[in-house]
Amino acid sequence: MSTAPNRAVSQLTSAPIERRERRRVAMRGFAAREGGTSIEIVVLDLSYEGCGIETPVALEAGEALKLSVLRRGAIDTHVRWYVNGRAGLVFDPEPEAPKGQVPRKWQRTRLTAQCGMRRLGKMGFKVQLFDLSTHGCKIDLVERPSIGEHVTIKFDGLELLEAEVCWVEGGTAGLRFEKPIHSAVFDLLLARLKS
Repeated sequence: MSTAPNRAVSQLTSAPIERRERRRVAMRGFAAREGGTSIEIVVLDLSYEGCGIETPVALEAGEALKLSVLRRGAIDTHVRWYVNGRAGLVFDPEPEAPKGQVPRKWQRTRLTAQCGMRRLGKMGFKVQLFDLSTHGCKIDLVERPSIGEHVTIKFDGLELLEAEVCWVEGGTAGLRFEKPIHSAVFDLLLARLKS
């Protein structure tokens, strides 16, 4: 491991990485390293794919960490970069269900909240949200979309989510997110929507 704390570390892959919209936060927590040591960190920003942290310890690109934010649980991550006491972490993909096993699609959380929705080529509007999972949601309709139509969903403070209309029944519809919300971001989003 390098002892040069101010050295920029190259990215894990040579392919360019699109910077996603990030929500600024200030959450204290810990990062557990593979050797069993842990370091105090502050999460500075958050997106669906990862987060930025402040840390007093130099980290290496590719290093595996278990990020733990107080009262929010723990998540496996990898260091994308480190510069001058700050690091970018990418959340590890969640494990898939074993082959041959067909569990219920995804655990849904029942709640009532609002989010923005926009049909492609149309004006956006606020809709009522009735349940939410990492992979989709059920909404109350303002305009009736077609099954298979692609829409965007916007939660305050987070980037747009692309979604597909899976079913329409009366004044409600079921949407499947094109890219699932990571469980750590989902937990934070639920806490915000319920408050």
